Amino acid sequence: MTAGSRGDVAPYTGLGHALSRAGHEVTLVTHGCFERLVAGSGVRFHPMPLDPRAELESARGRSLHRSATGIGKLVRVVGMARTLAGRMTDDMLAAARSSDLLLLAGSTAPLGQAIAEGLSLPSIEVPLQPLAPTREFGPPMLGGRSWGAVGNRVAGHGVSLAIERVFSAAVPDVRARLGLSRSRARGTRRGRVLHGFSPLVVSRPRDWRPDLEVAGYWWPYDGEGQLPPELRDFLDSGPPPVFVGLGSATVPDPARLSAEVVGALRRAGLRGVIQRGWGGLEAAGDDVLTIGEVPHSALFPRLAAVVHHCGAGTTAAGLRAGVPAVPVPIQFDEGFWAGRLVTLGVAPRAVPLRNFTAEALAAALRQATGDPSYGRRARALAEALRAEDGVAPVLDAVNRLQG
Repeated sequence: MTAGSRGDVAPYTGLGHALSRAGHEVTLVTHGCFERLVAGSGVRFHPMPLDPRAELESARGRSLHRSATGIGKLVRVVGMARTLAGRMTDDMLAAARSSDLLLLAGSTAPLGQAIAEGLSLPSIEVPLQPLAPTREFGPPMLGGRSWGAVGNRVAGHGVSLAIERVFSAAVPDVRARLGLSRSRARGTRRGRVLHGFSPLVVSRPRDWRPDLEVAGYWWPYDGEGQLPPELRDFLDSGPPPVFVGLGSATVPDPARLSAEVVGALRRAGLRGVIQRGWGGLEAAGDDVLTIGEVPHSALFPRLAAVVHHCGAGTTAAGLRAGVPAVPVPIQFDEGFWAGRLVTLGVAPRAVPLRNFTAEALAAALRQATGDPSYGRRARALAEALRAEDGVAPVLDAVNRLQG
């Protein structure tokens, strides 16, 4: 069960496919607009209401760009999500009634845990970000800024309370429907948590409790991973281009940003593949090609570098491909992942959207593509990531719970 944008859904298609191949019957429960992501994977689909793109493009969604700080954005998104959370209840409950075990993304865990308790079902949390408080880094949802050991942990608890606020109406209602007390007993733990990122990218914090584990990446199910003919022809017609895409992020002025991107590519002497995404980027010319959704696993290894918003899924895809990155974080955990890419030495610096210019992006691209050390580190890390098996811990946990 997951909710949110494409990056909040795609990794679970790969996890579900692997569990299905191991003999389990798997259903992905998420927004109906993502049903095509599981086509051919052997994973069933149960649609939930809400169109996340429409919500982001609404006046309420666009207001996120008016907040200049991570805390401000979090306050706005909590208010927005709180009005929507209850609309997922009926479909989550219906899917759970025909299930033996619930796997819960971070975006659905509070509501899913209440449903699991009410139906006496086992559950495992499978978040894509490190959500539990720790002294070692600031909360990813606030951009990853560090406030020092004590401040980081306090801020982490603050974010946890904010997430609970999202479900403060939906959870008591579903608990009452299922014959439970309206609130969970204090001190009750939710059980095992397996995180879908690599310890090579984010080490498991030493102050986490034992049932908080880092499993490794779950790569999206890409089917045959075919690229459209027009894109293949463009890739074959010259030196490796740079990918520029902001995934499911929206931007205030797509036309201006698109022009800045093209200007940066030409200043750096690079060809570009620009993905429209939910932000609506668009450009034309002999040296640029605009594309829709394509499998990152097929495209990214053929590039000179990837410029992206640093959502958890796109960050993972770039690392898997072994190519340098230029992060353009926009909000929430994207600043955290951007910082990790710089620390790992696969990106020279971040170019946040709020400070984005053609000059800044061109300078970062020249460094990422001109200094071979970024490519070497990216290839070495990719090789190590490919040797990991992020599915194995989840499969083991599922098998143990199902006896």
